[in-house]
Amino acid sequence: MGKIILASSSPRRADILKKMKLDFDVIPSEYDEPHTQTVFSCEFVEKLAYNKALDVAQKLNAKGDNILVLGADTIVVIDNKILGKPQDYNDAFETLKMLSAKTHFVVTSVAVINSENFEYIVESDKTFVTFENLTDSQIKFYLDNFKPFDKAGSYGIQELPEGFVKSVDGQIDNVIGLPSKLVQKLLEKMS
Repeated sequence: MGKIILASSSPRRADILKKMKLDFDVIPSEYDEPHTQTVFSCEFVEKLAYNKALDVAQKLNAKGDNILVLGADTIVVIDNKILGKPQDYNDAFETLKMLSAKTHFVVTSVAVINSENFEYIVESDKTFVTFENLTDSQIKFYLDNFKPFDKAGSYGIQELPEGFVKSVDGQIDNVIGLPSKLVQKLLEKMS
């Protein structure tokens, strides 16, 4: 497998690639995500992942490099509505209250682009997460101590306290932000 660039500044995505024992560098994408869409569609998330990877691949192409650029985008969806990053504390509180005692799903789209010829592949993975019936004090404790204000859906599953998650159906690393099995499959297809 050739050189890999992660087009993301997410430490969680980098950690997943390290656990996969992949040799990679990080060049964060400067693509400005238009999170104006509120109704879920897989095409929308896949386009975001592709545009992030493309932004970095175009910069590398100027140097004539032949590198695989990996871009990803993760969204949280309930009742077909996309839950973005919270605007403030109250928004995060209301989001977690809405997710309480319900099942939602998380979609991560992954794009891999060859920086030399711009061939690409994009696919998505979906994981269903069911929360316990959360109390207001549980939610406030989590928000006060973990401050998940940079996370879609107002939470990071890897840091949720005991008693938040009832079940996870699918890959947990997909919820964290990068489905390792899908990444491995796409990198092998593009190598």
